[in-house]
Amino acid sequence: MSRFAVILPAAGKSTRFGDARRKKPFADLKGRPVWVRTAEAFVNREDVVQTLVCIAAEDMEWFKEKFAPNLAFMNVEIMAGGPSRADTVERALARVKQDADFVAVHDAARPLIVKRWIDAVFAAAEQHGAAIPAIPLSSTVKRVDRQQIVETVDRSSLWAAQTPQVFARQVLLDAYAKRDGFEATDEAQLVERIGQSISVVEGWPMNLKITTQDDFRMAEALLSVLPQEKSLGALHPFSDERFL
Repeated sequence: MSRFAVILPAAGKSTRFGDARRKKPFADLKGRPVWVRTAEAFVNREDVVQTLVCIAAEDMEWFKEKFAPNLAFMNVEIMAGGPSRADTVERALARVKQDADFVAVHDAARPLIVKRWIDAVFAAAEQHGAAIPAIPLSSTVKRVDRQQIVETVDRSSLWAAQTPQVFARQVLLDAYAKRDGFEATDEAQLVERIGQSISVVEGWPMNLKITTQDDFRMAEALLSVLPQEKSLGALHPFSDERFL
């Protein structure tokens, strides 16, 4: 069985979240913090050997006190991130265990991820060396300048990237070794720059990233309809089709 290390970046400023009291990964989502819901999807997996939660240095003391009960029962490592996402992941990558075969990077503010979806991306990464989930764009896409349409963009080959993005550990190390200060918006962009092919798994609309208050309200609504793991009670001809 391949071994996966997981990096959960949560060091951003959350400026678009619109809540000066709390950053989005620390908000309470129906009884549990967003970052906890996210981390739980990984720490309970047998193939995950390390989970790194990266937060801003200025939040460290508060975070450890606020979430002490969660940290006492969760097998996660807390570390300080950097000023940008790429900086944060680069710092975390330096702490990934040597025995990890693959590294997965997943937004801490993307808490609706479920086991079935993680399985799909992990399997694709094992087969191809690098894999991300993404969704083909269905809406008409416009290029806009100063609130005026410049052109309609051909959407036939456009996909919106999601996470977890998963790479063979050495592939990601090589990509960051050649980063040279480049501010990538996701890990795949850095891996593309070194010429590594990346497999795309069709993603899931419910795997949304919380950026705004509207996203948060959407996440609250979607929690009750996420696919669930099969249980004995679900193994009958009329079982709820959410149990996949």
